[in-house]
Amino acid sequence: MNPNLDYQQLRALLQTVFGLGDRENDCLILIDLPGGKRRDNPAWSDRRTIAREWFQHLASHSANLPFRAIRLGMYANVGTNNGDLPERLESLQTISQDGGSTWTGQDPLRGILEASGVVLAMTEFSATAPLKILARDLGFRGATLPGFSRAMMPSLGLDYEAINKRVLEIKARMDRAISADIALRAGGQQYRLEVDLRFRQGHASGGILKERGAVGNLPSGEAYIVPYEGETPGIESSTHGLLPVQFDEEVVVFGVRGNRAEEVTSSGRHSDIQREKLSEEPAYGNIAELGIGVLGEWGVEGVGSTLLDEKLGLHIAFGRSDHFGGSTSPVAFRKPENVIHIDWVYVPSVQPRVSADEVVLHYDGGVNETVMRSGRLIV
Repeated sequence: MNPNLDYQQLRALLQTVFGLGDRENDCLILIDLPGGKRRDNPAWSDRRTIAREWFQHLASHSANLPFRAIRLGMYANVGTNNGDLPERLESLQTISQDGGSTWTGQDPLRGILEASGVVLAMTEFSATAPLKILARDLGFRGATLPGFSRAMMPSLGLDYEAINKRVLEIKARMDRAISADIALRAGGQQYRLEVDLRFRQGHASGGILKERGAVGNLPSGEAYIVPYEGETPGIESSTHGLLPVQFDEEVVVFGVRGNRAEEVTSSGRHSDIQREKLSEEPAYGNIAELGIGVLGEWGVEGVGSTLLDEKLGLHIAFGRSDHFGGSTSPVAFRKPENVIHIDWVYVPSVQPRVSADEVVLHYDGGVNETVMRSGRLIV
């Protein structure tokens, strides 16, 4: 098992990622708590331990840090990835720069975020979408680490300046692209998905979050783009095709039209479950993201967790897209508890039965560029 970061390593990470100034507002570490329908598990428990150790490292050196205060905030889990966060924290521990310590409860989360310069969310359920939305208004910088584990510690010591440069190269291609053709293989059969990229710009998540309002994952290393979702009257989305996704040992095949998975063409227990999900919540099937990770070029290997493994190669997401500049927000879902953004990651550590054969970007003027082949970037 990889140990945690020590203080010097954590301080260096914060400096690289956030570009800390001489004076900063509060540093807030967020964790979500087991409860309701979500029971604790060893990985979740250890993640909270990691977060508390980070808090203790920073708190013990508060006098030497630029933050007004170091804070550890705990909130009731929302039960789904990227659902809206609760209005209030369950509890909040604050260490001031002079070392004074206080505990409070039921603090308004929005107010705590507004007082923060840097936010680290080390949670079970991803808080990326809601924190991106809130950061635009409140101005904090944030790193989200949903599902983080000690196996990912080495990836926090990578050269994120170099990674960010590589990510920007991929983003520039996404900016130019009007569509993408994706070929995936499962069970000896090839499936194709054409993704409409008109009217969209790419995004870079390269681990550099120095601007006010910037929020992204750590570990980081991907460029991503929201497909056109057909929100403009009279202009339909042309995203269509077949998308295979592995669940346990079963490969579920989604039929996509108009940028939404509308049917399941495969059979089996998981196919039935996914078919029911689409019926109960159509917004679940919205194609919300096309992403390409670059960390494989740095020798990073998969650990079986989306947070890291999506940064190794191709991934496609369902659900909410408004936090990436798309049009599918929580109001598009039938119930608040249905709100989700979930990534299907096409690397062997996550989906060993489905492989990414090829990704081809199409540009204006009939120009095509193959950017991935056999799961690897070739540009």
